[in-house]
Amino acid sequence: MKLTYRPEIDGLRAIAVGAVILYHAQITIFSYQPFKGGFIGVDIFFVISGYLITSIILKELNTTGSFSFKHFYQRRVRRILPALLFVMLVSLPFAWIYLLPGSFIDFSKSILYSLGFSSNFYFHYSGQVYGETGGFLKPYLHTWSLSVEEQFYILFPIILLITFKYFRKYLIHILIFGFVISLGLANWGSRNYPSFNFYVLPTRGWEVLAGSILAYFEILQGHRSNNQKLNLILPSIGLLLIAHSIVFFNDEMFHPSFYTLSPIVGVCLIIWFSNKNELITKIISTKLFVGVGLISYSLYLWHYPIFVFAKITEFTQGSLFKKSLLGVIILILSIYSYYFVERPSRNKNNKFKLLISFIIISVSVLVVFNANVIFKEGYKNRGPEILSKNLSERPWELLKNSEGKICYDNLLGCKFNISSNKKVYIIGDSHIGSLLFDLQDKLIKKDYQFIISTLGGCLYYPGFNLVETKPMKINERCNNQYFQKLKKTLSKEKDAIIIFGGRFPLHLSNYFFDNQKGGVEGNEWHKKYVSTGTYETIQNSFKNEILKLSNNKIILIYPIPEVGWNPNQKILSQWVKRDKFAENFNLENITTSYEVYKNRTRSSFELLDSIQGENIYKVYPHKLFCDTIIKNSCVTHDDKNIFYSDKNHPSIKGAEMINDLLIRQIEKLKNK
Repeated sequence: MKLTYRPEIDGLRAIAVGAVILYHAQITIFSYQPFKGGFIGVDIFFVISGYLITSIILKELNTTGSFSFKHFYQRRVRRILPALLFVMLVSLPFAWIYLLPGSFIDFSKSILYSLGFSSNFYFHYSGQVYGETGGFLKPYLHTWSLSVEEQFYILFPIILLITFKYFRKYLIHILIFGFVISLGLANWGSRNYPSFNFYVLPTRGWEVLAGSILAYFEILQGHRSNNQKLNLILPSIGLLLIAHSIVFFNDEMFHPSFYTLSPIVGVCLIIWFSNKNELITKIISTKLFVGVGLISYSLYLWHYPIFVFAKITEFTQGSLFKKSLLGVIILILSIYSYYFVERPSRNKNNKFKLLISFIIISVSVLVVFNANVIFKEGYKNRGPEILSKNLSERPWELLKNSEGKICYDNLLGCKFNISSNKKVYIIGDSHIGSLLFDLQDKLIKKDYQFIISTLGGCLYYPGFNLVETKPMKINERCNNQYFQKLKKTLSKEKDAIIIFGGRFPLHLSNYFFDNQKGGVEGNEWHKKYVSTGTYETIQNSFKNEILKLSNNKIILIYPIPEVGWNPNQKILSQWVKRDKFAENFNLENITTSYEVYKNRTRSSFELLDSIQGENIYKVYPHKLFCDTIIKNSCVTHDDKNIFYSDKNHPSIKGAEMINDLLIRQIEKLKNK
C-alpha cells in the first residue's frame, strides 16, 4: 500500500545520516568534537522506520482488511539486501589486503552474522563497546543497527496483524504499553547492562514504537495536526532538540535511556507537525536535504568501511586534502549504488526472481569466502614474514595450568613446580600477564616455584575497589576483597621473591595512551579506583602495602612503554604500500617519542622511586626499548623483531627481553 510522499521525511534521513557520518569522522576543532552526539542519528532512523512501516501495514489493514506478508517482505528485501550485499562484495579485496589475520576473522564473522540479521548480538558478545577506539577497526560494526531493524521487520508485522485482528480496540493501548515497558527497560539496562542495552531490539523498541504510535493516530484520524499555531512552532522545537543532542550528547551518557527521549520527541514533533507552510519543513524539504535523504542508506552502508580502511592504511593521516577526498569518494560511491543498485532493485518492473538470483549468488560467495577465512585462520601467511612471529594478539593468554585454564585473569591464580621451596610470586595486570608464558619456562628451568595472580586492569591496591563508571558498580573481580585475600597470602611469606608490575600510567591518570603522532589508543578509561577509607590514594596504598611485605624480596617493574600504534597493522601497511616482492624490501622502524613516554610515566616513576628499602629492587623495561636503537625514541620493532603485540603489551620477543632482566635480578637475590 503506497503512502503519500513526504519530502521532509527524506530531510530527516539526511540529518540522521549526516549526524552519524560526522560522529564517525571524529572531526575535532580546537581539541573539541562538535558532533560527539552524532550517534543519535541511528535513533532518528528507528523512529522513521517505525512510522513508515506501521503506516504501510495499518493502511493496508484498514483499507483492505488483510495484509500481504509476501509483498511486504519483497519490498524489504528489495530495499535492504542488494545494496548491502554489493558493499560487502566490494570490501572483500580490501579486507584481504589490509586486515591482519585476527581482524580478518572478525571481519568475516561480522559479515556472516549480518547476513543472518544478528550482527548486533555478535558485536555485543564479542565485547565491542560502541564508540570505543577498537570499533573504528571493524568495517561492519555499523550493521548492528540494520540487524535491529531487520529483527523488527520480521517480528512486528506478525504482532501487529494479530493485535489488529483480535484486539483492535486495544491496539493503541498495546503500542503505548510496549513503548513504556521498552523505555523503562532501556533506562534500567543503560545503568546495569550498557552494552547489551545498546545493541538489542527490546531496549530500542520504544524508539521504533514512537513512530508506530504516530502512524496509528494518523491512519485512524486520516490526518496529522490541524493546529496552525502548533504547526508553525513545534517543528522548530523538534529540530532544536535534535541539534542539541547531536552537539551535547556524548559516549559517556546512559543511552538509550530517559535522556534519549529528547531527540526522539524532536523527531516526532517534526513528523507530526510538519507543514508545507512552515519554515523547518521548507528547509528540510529542499533538494539538498531530500537528495541526501534519498541516498542516505547507501551513505550509511559505505561510510563506515571506508573510514575503517582509511584509518588502517593511514590514508588521511595529517592531510586535509585526503580527508576531503575521502568524503568525495563516499559521496560518489553512494550516488552510484543508489542509481545502479538501489533503484533498479526497488523497481517493480524488474522481476523479483531475477533479483533473488543475484541475492542467492552474492550470499553464496560471501558465505563461502568468509567461512573459508575463518577456517584458514585469517590466512596468516598473507603478510610479511616478520608478522608470523607476532600473530599471537593476546600473549597474556598463552600460559595455561595443568587443567588447560588460562592463568591470566584467573581469580584462583596458577602455581607451578610447587615442590620447590624457592618461591617467586608475580602480581599485576595484562602487562605482567604478557610476561608469564616465557617467564614460567625460565623459572622452572632454574627450579623456582612460580605463583601467579594477574587480573585485567588490576594491580595491588588494598583498601580500594575498582569501579566500573558505566555502569557505576564495583568490579566483580578486582576489588578490596581480592586485594585483602592476596594480602593475607603474601603476609604469611618470608624470604620469597614477590614481583609487582603493571600499567601504572593508566591507573594513575585514568586515560589511555596518545603517542601524539596519531597513535591514539583511546580516551578516558571507564574505570577508577575508589577508596574504602583506609587510604586516600592508590599511591599511598601501593607504597605502604609493599613496604609491609619487605621481609620478602620485592622486585618492582617500572612502566612498560606504551605504543599507541598497532605495530602489526603498521607493518602490514608498510608492506602493502611498498614493492613487497622486491628482494631488498625492508621495513621502517616504528617508534614513539621517548619524551612522551617520560611525561606519561612521570607520576609512576615518582611513586616507584619513593619506595625504598633494603629488600626493594627495581627493573626498568624502558631501557630495553627506549633511546637505544634510535635516539630519543622507544622502538616498537626493528627489521628482525617485533617487541610489542599490540598498542601496549609486550610481544613474545619483548617479554623475553624483559624476563631476561627479571631472571638476572632474581639470580642475584638467590644467595642474599
